[in-house]
Amino acid sequence: MDKILSLLRENSQLSYSEIATMINEPEDYVEKQIRQYEKDGVIRGYRAVIDYDKVKDSGARAFIELKVQPKKDTGFDEVAKQVMSFDEVETVYLMAGSFDLLVRVKGESVTDIAMFVAKRLSTLDGVLATNTHFQLRTYKDSGMILFDEDNDEDQRSIIL
Repeated sequence: MDKILSLLRENSQLSYSEIATMINEPEDYVEKQIRQYEKDGVIRGYRAVIDYDKVKDSGARAFIELKVQPKKDTGFDEVAKQVMSFDEVETVYLMAGSFDLLVRVKGESVTDIAMFVAKRLSTLDGVLATNTHFQLRTYKDSGMILFDEDNDEDQRSIIL
């Protein structure tokens, strides 16, 4: 991967000057390259990595495996577009393996997500099966470690 992209992936708040120093290139070169990446759609946006485990009332998240029937002319794209149109859907991936699409969703609660899957997602034309996995904790996201052993109390219950 390009050095500039790699640095931005790790910290999108780096300035042109900081990146230039890190890769030993002129600042105007770095700025021009980043602007070209943005224009070409290589860089689609900038965002913060949020540790939702530390955000009060951040809702629930789940990963949903979808087995779908691809359309004759559009393959998986048509179903993926329908899935992407829901506000609850954060991410959609085309996968190889035992299922076709992996969908990450958010909701107010586990029940909200379950109802979304049952009433809206599973009823889409072309969706053959769903398998929902509720996210319990995030240890690492987008390359960033979120689990801090030193500052994290063990909240597991002991069952005797």
